Amino acid sequence: MITQHSESSSDHNDESGPELDVVSHDHPYDNTSVADQLKKEVRILCWVMTNPTNHKKKARHVKRTWGKRCNILLFMSSGEDDELPTVKLDVEEGRPNLWRKVKEAFKYVYKHHYNDADWFYKADDDTYAVIENLRYMLYPYNPETPVHFGFKFRPFVKQGYMSGGSGYVLSREAVRRFVVEGIPNPKMCLPGTVENEDVEIGKCMENLNVTAGDTRDWNGRGRMFPFIPEHHLIPSKDKTFWYWSYMFYKTDDGLDCCSDNAISFHYVSPNQMYVMDYLIYHLKPFGIVRQPQQLPDKLRVGEFMPPPEEVTANSNEDSMDDEDRLNAAKIESNTTTLADNDNNNGGEVV
Repeated sequence: MITQHSESSSDHNDESGPELDVVSHDHPYDNTSVADQLKKEVRILCWVMTNPTNHKKKARHVKRTWGKRCNILLFMSSGEDDELPTVKLDVEEGRPNLWRKVKEAFKYVYKHHYNDADWFYKADDDTYAVIENLRYMLYPYNPETPVHFGFKFRPFVKQGYMSGGSGYVLSREAVRRFVVEGIPNPKMCLPGTVENEDVEIGKCMENLNVTAGDTRDWNGRGRMFPFIPEHHLIPSKDKTFWYWSYMFYKTDDGLDCCSDNAISFHYVSPNQMYVMDYLIYHLKPFGIVRQPQQLPDKLRVGEFMPPPEEVTANSNEDSMDDEDRLNAAKIESNTTTLADNDNNNGGEVV
């Protein structure tokens, strides 16, 4: 699934993208009624982490592609830019300041837009997101439920933490707890700043009793991803790569890794954002019309969707009943039981 290449992930981001806006076209006969309904009922504020160096190289291509589908789109930076435009935060740039930047960004969002959206999605300027699919995943949930979603990693936080690159989305109640109860309290959220903002917000969410939600679809395929599509779709045999031990949920290889309603990918170059926009919103095989899925029932505050069922996929792809995945799930279940017993006996679980 994850392929290691000789070039670093930053090499995927060196392209600055087209200088002028890419000419597009509309599809006036497409039936967008369900998407239009969800845009009204599931209001998403997207805020994108960027910096002055990337305003022209990356951020403006987010605005020209997937960002325009958010209900509200904000760019958080330390510098002003009228084209985006940016929200100028009083923070220094650089990885060591990411945690402070995330805290300041959510404080701004809470102060100025708390009642303007139901969900608040943080992304990087090299993230690509299908906002319609994010709305579909969030549709059944009540925004007053304290929950956050993303690609879940296992280490450091008992309930897991969300990859920063694929983006993570907080409910309205999660944002309130973070800003009002978490940031001012050093026992809840780390003061100052560190490099690994995704780990720290994961710890903070757990301290605030904000649930780390499950983003997998009904048959266990992932929807939010920390790498470009190619690296998830093409199987890798190198199981020593850190990703395999970090992932919270075991996954199948190849096309069965990823949901038909996938939401986000990371390390996407500006040029590739336009390619993905074309492939997702314009290219269609003639004569094939996919029936829209039925919207799930709404949940009450505090309720969650059931986990995926262990069923055989109706295809020649790998399926949820793969022996390796079921064995891994059994081992994981036994490990969790042992850990719970240790906790109940006052033991320390490392």
